[in-house]
Amino acid sequence: MAYSMSDLLQLVVAEGASDLHLRVGTSPVLRIHGILNRIEGPPVTPEDTEELMRSITSEDHIQHVRERGGADFGFAFGELARFRVSVFKEKGNFGVVLRQIPSKLLTLEQIGIPPSVKELLYKPRGLVLVTGPTGSGKTTTLASMINIINLERDDAHIITIEDPIEYYHTHKKSIVTQREIHVDVPNFAEALRRALRQDPDVILVGEMRDLETIDAAITAAETGHLVFGTLHTTGAAKTIDRIVNAFPVNQQEQIRIQLSTVLQAVISQLLIPRHDKPGRVAVFEVMINTPSVAALIRDNKTFRINSDIQTGAKYGMVTLDGFLMEKYMAGLISREEVITKAQDPVTAQAKLQEYELARAVGATMGGGPSGGMPHGGAPPPLPGGGPPPPPPPKR
Repeated sequence: MAYSMSDLLQLVVAEGASDLHLRVGTSPVLRIHGILNRIEGPPVTPEDTEELMRSITSEDHIQHVRERGGADFGFAFGELARFRVSVFKEKGNFGVVLRQIPSKLLTLEQIGIPPSVKELLYKPRGLVLVTGPTGSGKTTTLASMINIINLERDDAHIITIEDPIEYYHTHKKSIVTQREIHVDVPNFAEALRRALRQDPDVILVGEMRDLETIDAAITAAETGHLVFGTLHTTGAAKTIDRIVNAFPVNQQEQIRIQLSTVLQAVISQLLIPRHDKPGRVAVFEVMINTPSVAALIRDNKTFRINSDIQTGAKYGMVTLDGFLMEKYMAGLISREEVITKAQDPVTAQAKLQEYELARAVGATMGGGPSGGMPHGGAPPPLPGGGPPPPPPPKR
């Protein structure tokens, strides 16, 4: 065999890759900063993939793959790294994808999440949703939140329900119970029901993937627990609609009422390729549930939530499009990424044009060491950011 799993995993760690793909007919592939990179070498054969898969997979999981077509589990590569492993069948052959789980938990400041989010970690009850597409860093964000609660709260029994467990948390000020689907408990909904009898204060639901789990998570938040969950949506309005639409029509009004009272916040995030150097940067939208937002949820007017987020800076709210513009103005991401990732691309493009025009005007009005930019080299404020200052009073 041309490849050994140990050598491949060493390479993943050394290159800082997020994923390793093993598929018949091509050489192993690393995903580095979002880009797929093939390893130089011969294509992997069906025998290679099976041997590589068996080197890290238990017989129980192999049986699961044969019966159901796939299995997910966690795998520790010595002291170097942990991986989330997905083994599956495709065209009769085995395929494997391993995602590297960072061994060091990041602080919220290192992640770049707005400061208002930290206040949510001390709430006594409610539902906090972290949303975004696959690979956007939701698991890392939630693990960092749980770590802060574990470090700083001595009144919390934390129960995490995951498929599989990715980050291991040791007991610090809090007590941490970590349950893995298909290992410790059959499914998320069952784990949530059992959790309510285990004296929990904080519950993390790794994925709210079906009606039963969503319903159980809302009930847990209603009964006096702080519940963290994830969904594969982008934006607060779409997240709320996704939850409501998971229920039968005759229950949707009741769910809107429940959501309007238990929801604390929706945090949406994306990972964007950096423009200034290799790597990716996280961008966020933060919606805090104010009385005004709660009324919009109750009245089925989620399409107006974005307006409340735009005007809710004093509550710690941040729009995704505003965050994208901020990163673009700092030179961290490209113009194209702002337009393609914005929730309102037309308005984003107009703001980009206004900003670039303002920069061009500033450059022509005065050179100097800052390249013609006012405020000592800082980019000018966005047009429409407020009225000009009043003239000085006459003496």
